[in-house]
Order: sequence, then structure tokens, then C-alpha cells
Amino acid sequence: MSTAEAPEPGVRSKSNSPRQIPVVGVVTEDEDAQGALKPMDLNRVIKLLQETDKDDLEEKQLKAVKILVQYYQNGFPLRDLAQIFKILNLCAGKIGQQPHFIESAYSILKLCGLPFLKKKVSDEITYAEDTANSIALLGDLMKVPSSELRIQICKCIVDFYHAEPPKKHITGYQQASSSYKIQMAEVGGLAKTMVQSLALLDNQLVEKLWVLKALQHLSTSEANCTLMMQAQAASSICAHLNDPDPSGQLLFRSSEILWNLLEKSSKEEIIQQLSNLECLLALKEIFKNLFMRGFRHYDRQLRNDILVITTIIAQNPEAPMILLIDGKVVLALFTYVKKPEKHKIIEWSAAQYEELQLHAIATLSSVAPLLIEEYMLCQGNARILAFLEWCESEDSFFSHGNSFHGTGGRGNKFAHMRYTLRLLRAMVYLQDETVNNDLCEKGTIQQLIGIFKNTISKSNDKEEAIVLEIQSDILLILSGLCEHNIPRKEIFGTEGVDVILHVLKTDPKKFQSGLGYIVLLFSTLDSIWCCILGCYPSEDYFLEKEGIFLLLDLLALNQKKFCNLILGIMVEFCDNPKTTVHVNSWRGKKDQTAASLLIKLWRKEEKELGVKRDKHGKIIDTKKPLFTSFQEEQNIMPLPADCPTVAVMDVAENIRAKIYAVLGKLDFENLPGLSAEDFVTLCIIHRYLDFKIGEIWNEIYEEIKLEKLRPVTTDKNILEAITTASENIGKMVASLQSEMIESQARQDVQNEQRVYAKIQATHKQRDLANKSWENFLARTSNAKTLKKAKRLQEKAIESSRYNERPPNAIFHQTEIKGLNTTVPSGRVVTLESTPARLVGGPLADTDIALKKLPIRGGALQRVKTVKIVDEPKKNVLT
Repeated sequence: MSTAEAPEPGVRSKSNSPRQIPVVGVVTEDEDAQGALKPMDLNRVIKLLQETDKDDLEEKQLKAVKILVQYYQNGFPLRDLAQIFKILNLCAGKIGQQPHFIESAYSILKLCGLPFLKKKVSDEITYAEDTANSIALLGDLMKVPSSELRIQICKCIVDFYHAEPPKKHITGYQQASSSYKIQMAEVGGLAKTMVQSLALLDNQLVEKLWVLKALQHLSTSEANCTLMMQAQAASSICAHLNDPDPSGQLLFRSSEILWNLLEKSSKEEIIQQLSNLECLLALKEIFKNLFMRGFRHYDRQLRNDILVITTIIAQNPEAPMILLIDGKVVLALFTYVKKPEKHKIIEWSAAQYEELQLHAIATLSSVAPLLIEEYMLCQGNARILAFLEWCESEDSFFSHGNSFHGTGGRGNKFAHMRYTLRLLRAMVYLQDETVNNDLCEKGTIQQLIGIFKNTISKSNDKEEAIVLEIQSDILLILSGLCEHNIPRKEIFGTEGVDVILHVLKTDPKKFQSGLGYIVLLFSTLDSIWCCILGCYPSEDYFLEKEGIFLLLDLLALNQKKFCNLILGIMVEFCDNPKTTVHVNSWRGKKDQTAASLLIKLWRKEEKELGVKRDKHGKIIDTKKPLFTSFQEEQNIMPLPADCPTVAVMDVAENIRAKIYAVLGKLDFENLPGLSAEDFVTLCIIHRYLDFKIGEIWNEIYEEIKLEKLRPVTTDKNILEAITTASENIGKMVASLQSEMIESQARQDVQNEQRVYAKIQATHKQRDLANKSWENFLARTSNAKTLKKAKRLQEKAIESSRYNERPPNAIFHQTEIKGLNTTVPSGRVVTLESTPARLVGGPLADTDIALKKLPIRGGALQRVKTVKIVDEPKKNVLT
């Protein structure tokens, strides 16, 4: 190769052909000291490697590559990456015939581990496609039958995640971002080709371990895990878990990759890939070896990982778990579902045995539902109920609670109880009558109710979350057992109702705590539906204990997440004739009635659904009075007869239909505590069914038009009549609403006038009182005024008397002579009666006596005679 005269620093040499630059640029001493990187004619190197007809060609080619490696010893610029990898590919292609090129390819790959260099900030975006394609080539190079080269490729990929700094700073260049290579590897699909390369390494342990190490790093991102999933990585890796490996790295790295795939890609797809006999047998053998021969903490950790992976696979009903039957795995797992035996020498410590117990029960929760016959042959129900009895007992037991499954169960049996109830719940929800009948015959319903009551008394703040989970599972199990079975609901009885009422009385503030009270509430509402409704004695007891009041209190919290379920329960409860009285008797905050609450919920629901109403709640569109914003956006399209339309789906997707049903059963005409606004809304609710039927017929009519069908005249007339009738109902309701609104407006005006009249009367009375006071002051401060008032008073008295005294009439003096006042005096009457000395009196023996009395009478004195004070003399007013 020849050298050419170097251009000035920072200036490319010009030529007619693109990038006609010398193979080796001449660098001055100053530039070399600064670390300048001159352009290199890579096209000439590529052309040289492509030649085949010269005698000393191999030597020249190797020399050119060696110069290239030396030239780029501090890293590859992004702009040259496409040509460099083309050179790498050419070198790799010659390895089969010319083994000396292994060293050349190895050297280039080694430099790929260094950070890429960029001259401009935009280079990462400009050369992104070239970089992604170049990195993707690394996976293709795994096909080259060279152990040394394959290992170096894997090291290069691992270096993406542990980037080394450049050996020397290059003037004019800067290091690309540390995550750039990782991003380009995801774009180029490197992970997929690396998985495919595993098929080439069946008997080559060292290379396989390096590939697994590279895949372990690549599987830390969701994009790469998706690519690996597409390449069937899970089944490829799992099938070889049991391959010989003295180092133990194969199992460790493989299990880590499987975990990443389960967490960062489609879990269902990964389970499907692992659900084959080859993978399950490999997992079984690995678990067996670790279980029997593992003694280190590392071995136990791997054993637990393999067990959990197997448990996850068991979630797939199509998984060939029949190997489990032949190995009597269910029976083996049930050997741990029993109370610890005392004074028995075992090879496990107490903590280890507890961890095995919890793992076994957790595994049974996934495996047993798939193997019902094996479960029943092992008397699974009896074993579970006996273990639950031990969990509830007062036996001294100190659990360590130091494992994943033992969280929250230190020093108690709550962890054991939690996982046992999960197992029982999984079996009950299979709805297998053989299993459920066996459970009920063994007294499961009474036992679970007793456990629930005990958890209420035993729980404390530390175990609050786990106790709530236990209580939720108990209620779910009871719901599964009692649903559609009246005799079991009768067994649930009043004790079960008391449990439900206890939960319903929970402080509403706790529902926001995040500890699990919301889950418990949903389980409780489900148990009301499944365990009480339909059993009249239980319904009556629930009503008697004010259960409906508690449900309405919850409904008044206005929590959308459980309003639908509560309203569904209310609809069913209203079939009981005793319910109506309870619903109408309920009063919420500010004396709110149940009917008012339901109508308020209706208005809120319609606001959220975007139903068109004016400011008074009146219907705007009489043709579509119930239409939501979603229905407005949807175009009507022809559907098969078995597919529900938008109007039909609307019934199930919001709470309006349930509110209509409840108010209908309460009788629309006799609802207490409603405002005028409520009555306006009630007009719409009352006609909900008519409006909904009109919507459905309108959809039918529109579908006929879209399908370009022409109904016969009679059908057409009927359809038009139905549509017109529906619209007329809307107009009628709108008219009735207008009358109500106008009537209320008039009533408001009348009420306002009455209030103003009352205010006016109050002011008038106040003025009269002020004038009376002024007159009183005038009489007390002015003698002439007082005399005038006295004359007027006497004249009024005289005018009120009879002109002629009736015969035999007794005249009583009503005036007190000598008074200097015009204020009417009190009713004072002097009566001549039997002397007190003859009959005594209530105060005859006391010292209380009046020395001066304005009139005769008063308290008796202990004297023989009573001295009467003389009448006051008239004084002249001054």
C-alpha cells in the first residue's frame, strides 16, 4: 500500500471518486501529540479484501487490516462503522479457507468493546441505522466455526453494559453515550440472533456459557426480551437446564434469563413455550437434584426459583402436568400440610420446615386445581380443614416469618392460614360439586365463620394487612360455596350475617388506607349477594339488624367503584316486601332520603356519561333523551342477531338501569324527601324503559336502512309509529318538566313574597314597639302628657262598663285608688272568705308575713288578727 501526502488538519483530500483518501494518513508530531484522527480510505481496504487473483494477496490483506486495527486503536467513529463492519464480515468469511484471518477479525471485535466516537452531536442520530445494522452483524458472525471468535463476540456484547473509557483522547471526537450501543442492539435485533446461535453450541460448554452471559445482559430490557421470546428463547434455554456443567453457571444464568423473560415480556407466551414435556422434565430433574444434594444458600435459592417457575407453568391448563400424577407430587406436597410434629428428629430446622410448608401449600394452590382426582384421593379437603383447625388453635408455635411466603407471619400462624385459605379458595372456585359438597359435609361453612370471628379479636396493627387478606378469602370461599344453594345459605345463617354486618360497619376512612379494606368490602358485598339473597330468614335478619341502612350509608359515600354492586344488591333486596319500609326510613346527612340519594346518583352518572340536559335537568333532545356522548360518537352498523348493540350495552355499562329498578320497586308516586330538581329528574327515570325501548327500535330501523332493505308497508308503518311514539313520550316528559320548573318558579316567588311580608310585619311591629316606648317615656317625663293619658284611660274604662247594672250583680272594684300611673295594673282581686284563724293555711306556722300589703290577703302571720294597711292617699302629680 502506498501513502499519500497528508492534507491539512481538519480538511479532507479531494478527488473525483468518493472518499479517495490515503490508506494511512501522515500525522505530524504536533497532531500526534494531540491525538488527531485522520481519515482513512476504508473503501480501498474493502476492495483489497475482495480481490482473489494475486499471489501475495493474503499477506497484503492481513497487513491492511493490521494497519486498520492500529489506526482505530482508540475506538471506531460512527461515520466509519458501516465500512469497518463490512471489513469484519469479509475477514470472517475468509476464516474457513484462510485461518490467519481469525486474528484480524478478533482484533476488530476487540475494538468494538470500546465506546464508539462521534464528531458531531447529531452523529448518533445520523448514523443510527448503520450502527444498528453493524451491531446486528455480531449475531450473524456466531455462525463462524471459531470458538475464539464466538467468545470474543460475547465479550464485546457484555462490554456494551460495562463500557471502558477510551485509551486516548482523540482531538475533535467525543465518546458516544453509554447507552447508545444498548439501544442500537435493541433496534438491530441482536438478541434474537444470539438466541438462535444456541442451536450451534450443543456440545461446546464454554461458548454456551458466554452466550448465556450475553443473553443475561440483553434480557434486562423489555425490547430484547420480546425479541428473545420470538426466537423461542424460553424453551431453548429451559430444555438444556440439566446439561452437564461443573461450574454451575449454566443453571444460574439460565434461570435468571427465564425470570427476566417472565417479567419483561408476554408471561402467557413464555408459559406456553415452557409447557412441553421436555422443559418440565428438565425442571423436575433440576429441582430433584437441588432438593436432594443442595446444601448452600445459593442452592436453596435456585431450588426455590425453579419451584416458582414450575408453579407459574402450572397456571396453563394445557401444560402436560401428568408427570406430576405418576410422581405422586400432590401427595408429596400434602405431607407438609400438617402441624409440626413434636419430639421428632428431622433433617430440617424449624425455619426450613416452615419455609417448605409454605412453599408446598403455595404450589398446591396452582397444581391441585388441575388434578382434582388426585386431590380427592389424597383427602385434600380433610387435610386442609385439619390444618386450618391447627392454625386457629392456641398451640404454642413460633413461626420465623423470614421467607417470601412468611411475610407478616412472624410469631403467629397467619402466614400458614393465608396460604391454606388461598388453596381452599382455588379449589372452591372450580365449582366442582364433588369438592364443594365434601367441604360442606365436613362443616366448612361453620368453621370459616368461626375463624373470621377469631381473626377480629386476635388481629393487631402489625398484621392488619394479612388479616384483611385472610378475611377477604374467607368471605370469597363462603360465597363460592353458598351461591345458588339455598340449604347452604341457611347454614350460613345469622352468624354469617353478623360477620357481614361487622364489616359493613367499618369506618369509611379506612377504605382509603390501602391496607386491603376495599378488597374486604368487595368480598363482603359479594357474600351478601351469594350467601344472603334468596334465603328469606337471612334476608329478614339482615333487614332487622339495619343492614339496608348500612348499604345506603356506603352508597352515600359516592364511591363509583362499588356503587354498581350495591345497587345490584338493592334491586334484589327490594323483592322482599319488608325492604321498602327500611329504604324509605333511612336518612343520610342533612336529612337526605334514599330516593333523593338515588336521583342524585343518576344526575352524577348522566353528567359523567355526557347526556344532554339543560341547566334545570330538562331533556334537550326528545328523540334521543338517554343518549350518552359515547353513543353519539358511535356510528350505527349492522350486527349479527346475537351481538348486543350500543343501546343494549349501555344498560349494563352504567348504573341508570339499576337506579330505575330500585325506584320502580319503591313506587315512583310515593317517594319522600324530594326537591323540585329531584322531581324533574324523576320524570326521566320514570320513563327510562320507554326511552330505552325507543332507542333499540331506532337502531333496528337504522340498520335496515344501512343494509338497504325495504320493509313491507305494514312493518314500515309500525316502525314509524314506534319511533313517533317514543319521540312523543320525550316531548310529553319535557312538557311535564317545563310545568314543574314553572310551578317551582311561581312557588319560589310566592315563598319570596311571604318572606318579604314577614320581614315587613316584623319591621311594623318593631315600629309600634318603638312608638309605645316613646309614649311611655313621654308619660314619665311630662306631667301634662301623663294627665292626658290618665283621663283617656279613665274614659276608656267608663265606656267599657254597662250603662245599667244587671240585677243581683256583685260589683268588684277594678281600680286601685291613689295610683300615680297609667300603666295597666295586674289582676288584683280582694276576696272576703273564711277567716284564716279558723282554717289556718300553708304558711300559717312560718315567720313569713307581709307587714304591708297593697291589698287584703297574703301570707298568714302567727298573730290573732291581721292588720290591713290603709288605702293609699291620692297624691297630686307634679
